Amino acid sequence: MPSKNSQKLYLENGYYHIYNRGAGKGEIFLVDQDYKVFIHFLEKYLDPKSERTLASEVKLLAYCLMPNHFHLFVHQTSRDGIVKLMRSLCTSYSMYFNKRYERSGTLFQGVYKAAIIETEPYFLHLSRYIHLNPREMTENWREYLYSSYKVYLGDIKIPWLNPVPVLNFFKMAKSNKSTLSKHFSYQSFVEDYATDPKEDLQELAID
Repeated sequence: MPSKNSQKLYLENGYYHIYNRGAGKGEIFLVDQDYKVFIHFLEKYLDPKSERTLASEVKLLAYCLMPNHFHLFVHQTSRDGIVKLMRSLCTSYSMYFNKRYERSGTLFQGVYKAAIIETEPYFLHLSRYIHLNPREMTENWREYLYSSYKVYLGDIKIPWLNPVPVLNFFKMAKSNKSTLSKHFSYQSFVEDYATDPKEDLQELAID
């Protein structure tokens, strides 16, 4: 039986949670440079100014890189945008990693997983789940370097990352006095979340 989200349904203008881990649950990022190289490849394929850009086909909303897995929250405007991005990204990074560590063979645990996001709660909670991932390994997770959380807080800007679709929910919530209005900001939406997100969002957890 295929593992969860290994059979993919790709739609134009669809939002997706893309994720994968290292083969045998092994680490895919060993030192700071590894994280930076992966992010470099994200920029290479997503920056509108890049020669190899797929920016017209895929938009990155959020990400987090952990020692043995990664999460990407993406919006694809073409039906095969994700396929193009992940083929290029995973191939480029695997080649780098194998060369750097003088290894061969598969780096990732099979083909990446892609879960389509079909509801508003899933859409909102996914970014929170992604940004809370570093909490598993450090108390100083708010300052974690290899996620998009500081972009959402306005501390840094990344031209090829677009937090607006998520942040707009909080702007509209304030004006419409929706249930999100109790969260004065995206930061409180994330940091006031007292329960373990895996308890409430089982579908977001990696296989």
